[in-house]
Amino acid sequence: MHERLSFYIERDSPLHRLNPLTKLTLVLSLILLAFLSPWYWTPQGLLLVVIVPLSFLGRVHREYFKTASRLILPAAGFLFIMQALFQPGGEHVLFQFWFLTVTVESLRFAFTNATRIFVMISAFTIFMLTTHPSELMSDLTRRGLPGQFAYVIIATLQIIPQMQAKANTIIAAQRSRGLDTESSFRKRVGALFPLVGPLVFGSLVEVEERAIAIEARGFTSSRKKTFLKEIPDTLLDRMLRWTLVMVVIIVLASRVWLS
Repeated sequence: MHERLSFYIERDSPLHRLNPLTKLTLVLSLILLAFLSPWYWTPQGLLLVVIVPLSFLGRVHREYFKTASRLILPAAGFLFIMQALFQPGGEHVLFQFWFLTVTVESLRFAFTNATRIFVMISAFTIFMLTTHPSELMSDLTRRGLPGQFAYVIIATLQIIPQMQAKANTIIAAQRSRGLDTESSFRKRVGALFPLVGPLVFGSLVEVEERAIAIEARGFTSSRKKTFLKEIPDTLLDRMLRWTLVMVVIIVLASRVWLS
């Protein structure tokens, strides 16, 4: 069975057809708008008006909602609880228990920050679901980004799915040798230890193999590189990038003006 080494989902959608740099600009713009906007409702508005429609536009809404329910929502929820309980200050006390005090101000602060984190992780999730890492690296390298930086970006995007694929392979191998990974919680925790060693050492070996492979392919060569696949950069892509940059500048200027 072939394991996917990235989060990319191959679909035919307008979002998939956009240039990788355009999608990366969109992600960074959403994050900057969520964190720099002077208006309280901006993160919630971005989530409802931009993030969710983008998941449907890219035809990855099922994968996005699955990730949101399993990963993004628990992380944002934990952040909300911690900041609501431990954020100092606030005049309007809702309730107090022992040394924990929850105020209207702390709830508002916690909700805003949790929504910002939700928008940030959601934007990157949709980006990874609709952008193939090799296309992103090729486009960034073609634009002049040093190969070392492009490799760091791609390795970061691929590290989790690669670790998952390797872990699944090791688990299957250990099960074939009689390792119990599906019984009680205590036995499943104990079964983790035989998996850690092969996973860590296998990852180290893979790093060495990658280093040899990229050297063999002239990764550090200073000569101009050619690309097997040309990544299109249409007029629509360029207009979208400039529009996003202008929106961020306007919001940033509004924040400075209103502060």
